[in-house]
Amino acid sequence: MATFFNDNVSQSINKPPSFDGNNNGYWKTRMTIFIQSSDYQLCNIITNGPEIPTKLVHGKRILKMNSEFNDHDYKLLQLNAKAKHVIFCALSPSEFNHVSSLDSTKEMW
Repeated sequence: MATFFNDNVSQSINKPPSFDGNNNGYWKTRMTIFIQSSDYQLCNIITNGPEIPTKLVHGKRILKMNSEFNDHDYKLLQLNAKAKHVIFCALSPSEFNHVSSLDSTKEMW
């Protein structure tokens, strides 16, 4: 049986379900709904990977420099950071240590 931090207490709709490494399927289903209800775009970023600001140069996509970012690029970066934050907030310290060095939320997921 999985041990969740507040298993016998009603969960807040503002706090993601906690994950301690047990019962992944149960947590993943609850977490998916939590993320979708928070911001549906976050679920897409977590599932498919982040959108990184790029530009087209001589027919090839390359990363933009920070000085080239526009408002849309900053929005993408903000959503990527928000997706990481939502996942980090749901993890126990030991689970956090397993994924904190990964770059994308898709890898963390």
